[in-house]
Amino acid sequence: MALDKTGLKNTIVGILTDMATRDESNNEADVVDEFATRLSDAIDIYVKTAKINYTTGLTAGATLVTGTFNGSLS
Repeated sequence: MALDKTGLKNTIVGILTDMATRDESNNEADVVDEFATRLSDAIDIYVKTAKINYTTGLTAGATLVTGTFNGSLS
């Protein structure tokens, strides 16, 4: 699956919208921590959907893989 930047943006907008509607009685430190957790979870999910497209370039020796990776990240 390719990276979905629009999906990540929509998730971030959803988080920000939800956080903006919080009751003012919430502890600011708790709100900041929750936002950071939710944002980092969204980024983690986004990055883990990346696909490596290997084409050529690496050679396996007896103990090492050498060469230059030719491919792309999508």
